Amino acid sequence: MTINPDPRILLYPRLRKSPFFWASRRHGVAMYSVYNHTYHPRHYGDPVAEYWALLNGVTLWDVGVERQIEITGPDAFEFTNMLIPRDLSKCAVGQCKYVFITAADGGIINDPVLLRLGENHFWLSLADSDVLLWVRGLAQYSGHDVTIREADVGPVQVQGPLSAQVMEAVFGSDVLDIGYYRLREYELDGMQVVVSRTGYTAEIGYEVYVKNASQDGVRLWERIWEAGRPFGLQVIGPCHMRRIEAGILAHGCDITFETNPFEVGMGYDWMVDLDQEADFIGKEALTRIKAEGPSRRLAGVEIGGERLGTFNDGSMIEAFPVWHGDTRVGEVTSACFSPRLERNIGFAMLPVALTELGTEVEVETPPGRVPAVVVPKPFVDPTKDMPKRQLGAAAPTAAPAEA
Repeated sequence: MTINPDPRILLYPRLRKSPFFWASRRHGVAMYSVYNHTYHPRHYGDPVAEYWALLNGVTLWDVGVERQIEITGPDAFEFTNMLIPRDLSKCAVGQCKYVFITAADGGIINDPVLLRLGENHFWLSLADSDVLLWVRGLAQYSGHDVTIREADVGPVQVQGPLSAQVMEAVFGSDVLDIGYYRLREYELDGMQVVVSRTGYTAEIGYEVYVKNASQDGVRLWERIWEAGRPFGLQVIGPCHMRRIEAGILAHGCDITFETNPFEVGMGYDWMVDLDQEADFIGKEALTRIKAEGPSRRLAGVEIGGERLGTFNDGSMIEAFPVWHGDTRVGEVTSACFSPRLERNIGFAMLPVALTELGTEVEVETPPGRVPAVVVPKPFVDPTKDMPKRQLGAAAPTAAPAEA
């Protein structure tokens, strides 16, 4: 029996296509995955070259798979505050927050970026899980006066050290005044867009959300592409090597419904505000978990052996088992070879007792079992100084410590 090492993915009507599907496809997509029931370009032939393009220049990503759940109505603030463990009273209009949506047992249902466009107007820019169904179900029986819908909105990401120059060419110099995890609304050639200084890279970057995306998505893409060509703009897929270096999580891999925020580590504890007056779903469970302490935690690991792949190239089909002696103790949830660090790195969910720095374990990679050691994470720029850099004259003199 012969295994096909590179099976194709079927393109057909049943799966959704992002507003940028036909535009991004023109650039030579080499591999798709399915994310939020939508085709998602993963890379364009050479993920390592895409990594260096991101680090040294400027890149454009089709991230229309980030479906936008819009919450409006008189009770939108109270309802949205119930969904997440962060205190939304600390989120101003025009601000974004990275949030967890938690279940009653404290498990992480999704980890979207929340955008606050008005006092009672929110978007949840989703990771990969069916949050629309969850939110509508809660709204049906919560008694809140809210309207829940999937907005006709699609985002692209412009990421890399030259991203500010491209954005200035598209939107003008005041786009440089948008602070880290802040947003601003624009009209661009008759298109209504929201620009936020956010991204999946920990580099300087922006996300551009176009309204009426089913009609204007391709036009927005082409407008950014033409403005970026003088700066060497390259179209790439999500760069998992860079996000692993940065300690950025992937829902479905590093966090799931069975993972609670206190197991994630890396300082994400501040995303759970148990002292706020408002109640939220999972508050009781997370209060108990914090008091008892988690039994496992996501750790950074350096992994020996042969070079691993880029994570988005099909080289990590399953999580890698982690062994301590003869006992399987956990799993590596995301891993890659970092071209900059010249070593294999990843995240491993391990018993707390094995997450002390310097702890030695073994990881079962496709070629065989290899030594590994627990190390600090994030692996690069742990204080996120790069994406927080001040760009415009009106930008805050000190970037916020939290996103």
